[in-house]
Amino acid sequence: MEDKTGGDIRQLEQNTQKFLGALSQRPEIQYAITSFNSNFPQYQVDVNVARCKQSGIAVNTIFSTLQGYVGGFYASDFNRFGKQYRVMLQAEPRYRGNPEDLNNIYVRTSSGEMAPITEFIALHRVFGPENITRFNMYTSIAVTGAQKAGYSTGDAIKAVQEVAAQTLPQGYGYEFSGLTREEMASGNQSILIFILSVIFVYFLLSAQYESYILPLSILFSLPIGISGAFIFAKIMGVENNIYLQISLIMLIGLLAKNAILIVEFSLQRRHRGMSIVQAAIEGATARLRPILMTSFALIFGLIPLVIGGGVGANGNRSIGVGAVGGMLIGTMIGILVIPAMFVIFQTLQEKITHPAKQPISELTNFEGEEEEFGD
Repeated sequence: MEDKTGGDIRQLEQNTQKFLGALSQRPEIQYAITSFNSNFPQYQVDVNVARCKQSGIAVNTIFSTLQGYVGGFYASDFNRFGKQYRVMLQAEPRYRGNPEDLNNIYVRTSSGEMAPITEFIALHRVFGPENITRFNMYTSIAVTGAQKAGYSTGDAIKAVQEVAAQTLPQGYGYEFSGLTREEMASGNQSILIFILSVIFVYFLLSAQYESYILPLSILFSLPIGISGAFIFAKIMGVENNIYLQISLIMLIGLLAKNAILIVEFSLQRRHRGMSIVQAAIEGATARLRPILMTSFALIFGLIPLVIGGGVGANGNRSIGVGAVGGMLIGTMIGILVIPAMFVIFQTLQEKITHPAKQPISELTNFEGEEEEFGD
């Protein structure tokens, strides 16, 4: 919680308590607390600026002297025994435990004499915050919370945003920090990385097939597997977290591999004289067994991530559920959709360019091609 008006710290505390009260009423929030206390007993130091000028002492000298003797500050470093040690300047506790101990602290005047620092300051007992936090250069109060079971962190973030918009007055704002800030940043980064991955695959396939149209038959089959990952995540109660998003990026390569096999073999048969529809059917038939074998081998290999426990189980489960769901749905439906995509985009490709085809008499025996091209 940030005070952008530069107002009283107590007003910031009151607005924070109002915000926490409204936030605690939301069903998504399990708790929201703050450790801020504005009634901490302390001393306020008032500097007599006029007397400092008369004695030729800078006000900064007064503050730096108090900091050195009472608060302490970092002075230098030194090396010994192969290690580096810090030098911290501060008076011993028995010389800075009471207000009367300030009488033993001196500052040098312009005449070169030493004068007690109590001649230039006055102490007043007040109540205020134990410490003041700054965030983005504004006075702020840290708030810690957690979501209830059955709600995601995204639900909790949305609840905070809605409550803040309703309760915070003008001049007050909020910012997320820690893991929540990283989560929000990583969500945007995941979308960017996903888009860049798809673009990279598209240009790579365009170079392979020497066409900007035919690779679309591969890319248009990817949404089937991606939707399967979200369907399985919903069924298994997995949140849309960074681990699930990693599995989606991984699915681009896994699902594209199956589509590439079918499109490649269909394109070879088309170049040898088959019709587009027949080439698509023959290509899908020739690669059906290898695709099913490799896909189900991967699915069964990921099962331990889905059902496993222990440290990091939530992350492993998110990756496993996304990958298993995407591969299962993408494989079962993709083997039907990919040939159809090949027919559509190969037809569009040939309307633009007319590649030369080999005569039917030069066709080889397709039954033995699996050994020639491998799995």
